[in-house]
Amino acid sequence: MSGGHDRRNRGVHMSEESAEGLRRDAIGLREVLFQSITAMAPAAAVAASIPSGAAFAGGSLPLSVLIALVACLFTASSVAELAQHLPAAGSVATYTAQGLHPAVGFLVGWGYVFVEALVPPLLLLQLGFTTAGTLHQEWSSYPEDLWWPWSLAGAAIIAAAGYLGVRASARFGTVLGVFEVLVFLVFAVWLIGKAGGDNTLSVFGTSHTAEGYEGLSGVFAGSVYTVLAFAGFEAAAPLAEETKDPRRTMHRAVLGAALAIGLFYVLTTYAMTVYFGPDRFGEFGASGAASWEGVARASFGIFWVLVFLAVVNSTIANANACANVSTRTAFALARIRVLPRFLAVLHPKYRSPVAGIAVQTVVAVGAVLGLGFGYDPVTAFLLLATVIVTVVIGVYIMVNLACAGYFLRRRRESLKPVRHLLLPLLGILAFVPALLTAAGLPVFDFVSELTAPVSYAGSVVGVWMAAGVVVLVVLIRRHPGRIAETARVHLDETPSPDLPRNGATPR
Repeated sequence: MSGGHDRRNRGVHMSEESAEGLRRDAIGLREVLFQSITAMAPAAAVAASIPSGAAFAGGSLPLSVLIALVACLFTASSVAELAQHLPAAGSVATYTAQGLHPAVGFLVGWGYVFVEALVPPLLLLQLGFTTAGTLHQEWSSYPEDLWWPWSLAGAAIIAAAGYLGVRASARFGTVLGVFEVLVFLVFAVWLIGKAGGDNTLSVFGTSHTAEGYEGLSGVFAGSVYTVLAFAGFEAAAPLAEETKDPRRTMHRAVLGAALAIGLFYVLTTYAMTVYFGPDRFGEFGASGAASWEGVARASFGIFWVLVFLAVVNSTIANANACANVSTRTAFALARIRVLPRFLAVLHPKYRSPVAGIAVQTVVAVGAVLGLGFGYDPVTAFLLLATVIVTVVIGVYIMVNLACAGYFLRRRRESLKPVRHLLLPLLGILAFVPALLTAAGLPVFDFVSELTAPVSYAGSVVGVWMAAGVVVLVVLIRRHPGRIAETARVHLDETPSPDLPRNGATPR
C-alpha cells in the first residue's frame, strides 16, 4: 500500500511539474532540428567564417571542410548519445555532472551560460555593421557608422520571439533557417552550372593549397579554421524538456543538423571554389570583390540582394537560437538554486523564462552599445567571437570526456566501445588544435598571436571561470546538495518542493 501511495504522490508531483514548468511537448523534430541549424548560422558561416581557411587551404578548402565535418561528427555523436539518455534543459551541464562530477557540471554550465549569453550581442553587432556597410555602399549618403539602430531592432525582435514562448521562437527560427539555406543552395547550384567544364574533384585533393602551406599542412590549417563554423550543432539539447519524445528527437536533431549543414558547407564551398578558380582561391575572403557578395554583385545581378538578406537573416536566426540556449540553461541552473532564483521565473501563459529573457536582452544591448562604441563594431565582434569560441570548444572537449565517463560509470551494460570511447577520443583530438587556434596560442605555424583588444579574451574567460570556482566553493561549503542537483534529469525525477511554482520565485 505504501508503495502505491508513493507512486501516486510521485505522479501528482510530475503532473504539477508538467503543468508549471517549461511547456512540455510544445515542439517537434522540425523545430529542434532548425534550432541547431540556425545556431550554426549557415549563411553567415559560408560567407564569413569558412573563407578564413582559404588563406591556408586555397583551392583545397572543400577538402578542409570535409575533414572538419568528420571531426565535428565525432563530438556530435557524443552529444547525441548523452541527449538521448539525459534529456534536460541543463544539457551540457547535466551531461558533465553525470559523466564526470557535479562540480565539473556546474563549471561547464557556468561557462556555457556566459558565452551563450554573449552570442546574441555578437550577431547583433554583425547585423549592424553588415547592414550599415551595405547601405553605405549602395547609397553613399547613408553613414557607415550608423550601425546601432539595426542592432537594437534585432534585439527587440529576438526578445519578442523569446517572450512568446518556445513554440513561437522555434518556428520563427525554422522560417529564417529555411530561407538562408535555400538562398545559398540555389546560388551554389547556379555557380556549379556556370563553372561548366571547370568543375573538378581535384579540390578534394592537396594540389591547390595556398603558397607556403603546401600539401596536407595547408588542408589541415584550413580545417582548423573551418571547424569553428560548426559551433552550435548542440543547441537543440537545451530544449529537451519542451520537445515531444525528447530522447529520440534530440538524438536525431543533433546528429542530423551537424551532418546536414556539414554537407551544405561542403557543397557551397565546392561551388564557389570551382567558379572562382581553385588556383587563385587563396585570395578569397569575407568581403570585397573576392567574396560571396562580391561575386554575386559582379556576375549575378540583383541576386546579391538575396545573398545579403540571407546573411542578415542568419545573424537574427543565430541570435534567436542562442538566446533560447542561454535562457534555458540559466533556467535549469536557477531552479536548483546555483544561479539566482529569479532566472527560473516563467511567464504564466507562454511558460517562457521571462526573467532570463529580460536579463539576456539587457546583456545583449549593453554589450553591443558598450563594446561597439568603446572600440568599434568589428573589433567588438572579434573580441566576443574569441571569448565565445574558446569556451565553447572547451565545453565540447568536456562533453566528449563526459560521454566516455557516463557509459563507463553509469551505463556499462549499454557501453559500445567505438561509439562511447573511440569517437569521443577522436572528438577531443579534433578540437584541441581549434582550441589553441581560437586562443591565439602559436603552437602551429599558421596560428598568429592575438593583438589587443582581442587578446583580452583569454583574461575575460579566466576571470569568469575563476569567479565560477569561487561560487562553487561557497556552494559546496554552504549548500552541497545544490551542486549535486546539477546532475538531475527533471523529466525522470520528482521535483523538489522548493522549486518555483506558478512562475513565482521561491521564498
